[in-house]
Amino acid sequence: MLVPALLIIVWVGVGGIGGPYFGKVSEVSSNDQTTYLPSSAEATLVQERLADFRDSDAIPAVVVATKDTAFSDAELETLADALDSLPGSVEGVSDDISPFIPSEDGLAAQAFVPLDSGENLSDHVNALGDHLRDAAPSGVTVQVTGPAGFTADLVNGFAGIDGLLLGVALIAVFIILVIVYRSLLLPVAVLGTSMMALTVALLVNWWLAKWGVFMLSGQTQGILFILVIGAATDYSLLYVSRYREQLRLTRDKGEATIRAIRGSIEPILASGGTVIAGLLCLLLSGLKSNSSLGPVAAVGIVFSMLAALTLLPAILFAFGRAAFWPRRPRYEPEVVAEEHGMPRGVWARLAAWIRSHHRPIWIVTTLALVAGLFGATHLDASGVAQSELVLGVSEARDGQAALGEHFPGGSGSPAMVVTPSGSLQQTADTLLDNPGVDSVAVVALDAPSGTAPVTADGITAFGPPGTEPSAPTVSHGDVLLQATLTDAADSDAAQQTVRELREALASGGAEADSGGAGSGSTGSGDALDQATLVGGVTATAIDTNDASIHDRALIIPIVLAVILVILMMLLRSIVAPIILIATTVLSFGTALGVAGWMFKHVFDFPGADPAVPLYSFVFLVALGIDYNIFLMTRVREESLRHGTLEGISRGLAITGGVITSAGLVLAATFAALSVIPILFLVQIAFIVAFGVLLDTFIVRSLLVPALATDIGRAIWWPSRLSRGGGGAGSGPGSATIA
Repeated sequence: MLVPALLIIVWVGVGGIGGPYFGKVSEVSSNDQTTYLPSSAEATLVQERLADFRDSDAIPAVVVATKDTAFSDAELETLADALDSLPGSVEGVSDDISPFIPSEDGLAAQAFVPLDSGENLSDHVNALGDHLRDAAPSGVTVQVTGPAGFTADLVNGFAGIDGLLLGVALIAVFIILVIVYRSLLLPVAVLGTSMMALTVALLVNWWLAKWGVFMLSGQTQGILFILVIGAATDYSLLYVSRYREQLRLTRDKGEATIRAIRGSIEPILASGGTVIAGLLCLLLSGLKSNSSLGPVAAVGIVFSMLAALTLLPAILFAFGRAAFWPRRPRYEPEVVAEEHGMPRGVWARLAAWIRSHHRPIWIVTTLALVAGLFGATHLDASGVAQSELVLGVSEARDGQAALGEHFPGGSGSPAMVVTPSGSLQQTADTLLDNPGVDSVAVVALDAPSGTAPVTADGITAFGPPGTEPSAPTVSHGDVLLQATLTDAADSDAAQQTVRELREALASGGAEADSGGAGSGSTGSGDALDQATLVGGVTATAIDTNDASIHDRALIIPIVLAVILVILMMLLRSIVAPIILIATTVLSFGTALGVAGWMFKHVFDFPGADPAVPLYSFVFLVALGIDYNIFLMTRVREESLRHGTLEGISRGLAITGGVITSAGLVLAATFAALSVIPILFLVQIAFIVAFGVLLDTFIVRSLLVPALATDIGRAIWWPSRLSRGGGGAGSGPGSATIA
């Protein structure tokens, strides 16, 4: 009794320390896309150089004021007074505020307000908008957009992770467990185990992020919560099934605990190890948002396994049979032996039906899954506009639309171009030659010391190509140019413009004093000073999407290879792992196809982030394999005693209930992600939840057993089982059905 009590005390003690960290993740997380890019990305290089041209790391907010009729001078003066009062009235506002600039049609005015980019950015944006709306003349609509506005939208979207997301997930799992076990105490024990795993994982990840080992973001935090709750509950259900079975075979709850741990440790460790291996493959990603998710989630899976194999056994040992009240398992070894001799129930009848009709079953299910694949042609995973990342009402999105009606679409989010000062005019001419560029301005020049602070009159507009620039010229250092695009910064047209600019500048548009260095140069020091680089919001989106597409092509095959090797070692077979991998990939493809059709024709989503298929693949394949591991390890165990065909039927009959419950739990937890109004998370929620249900009820319940039955004992090749080394049913005729 001492060891279980000690385990409970240790878990509760460490979990209690980690509990308060639920509200502190924002202290060590970031939602800035630029920080996720590879260090060699062109947008990253420009972002690093911006510190040479700016005195602060403030993020610009674009304030747009609109009216149905033209602004009067008095109204513009009122707005100007409101701007002047911002530094002393609104926290986080920088002194470097631009005046209101009226549009050509006189129906709008815009101003640029730098805001502190710290964790209170959302509060600063709200306060800025409220202050200006209160001071604005009657009939004037004021909206805050630009980089600060969209970043605040993301922060607000992720705000419900600690409370709403976790609450919805726990309630959904609790209801499922109560229905499955018809008990109140057991679901509390299982969810308590999952919550302890999550609090400890959060504590460890928080400090690792604090020490700079990896990054945390809102989406990483949300996925960590769901993954730990779902995985820990699944592993707990597997242990509960074994423990309940052993309580029926022995009177001693201590002996039942030891036997249950022995029976569940291999599939739990194998399942968890498979998920961890798949997640760690994300370390190969060039995007820090992907590469950091791997170890963050892996830490969560480690504590999920530990909690299911230590804390839950200790809790259930303490309660014994009372944990299952009011349906306490009775000591009835004779009944268990009879059930094992002839499995009964729904799953036993399903197993018998599959054994009799195996070939039509696997052919029909395969054709149905293949048909679902074609929906993937409807999934546009080339990226979505920044304004579409947050679902529902968005002031920043509405403000950008208003801005685009009266000003160049790229106002407030210009392309940032760093070029050698000797190439100043040539670079400006190249920019202005592109029809996607509305105007170009000099922001700053390097001072002799190597720094270039922005001066009060440091922004000087260029005229048409071929005219003399009014900016001063120096013979050293770099120049930062702002190119205002004609299209919205997050539009496809703006991305095409930036790609064209990069190509033009790399092919000779800014050769002077550059030694022919092209766009995208990844050098450092003197070499970096020779390059003309294009960054900014649009360039960041381009580099992010390109890196995500590269990651998909690189990581997906590696994940498959790693999981295949793990399965081969676990099942001592080559054929069975190939079958399991192939069916799981088919299930993923079908889920992606159905999602593509639903996203386009039902939900009317604008597209998908390139990382959506990658994340969905890693979760569905790694977690989907879990259920096949639960099934096939039990099938192998039964095959060693009774032969392959009987082992398949027995394995399905014995594990059917617990695996289906686990699948429902995991689907419910991932579905809970949809309560966070972030497009990326909502799409992940649908694909993974639907894919898990598809895998649970079709692939694992029908396709895999039917296909394994048709293949017979050859599925264990080249192990001894494939040569009839198992029980009575493994003889020469066991590969066929009489």
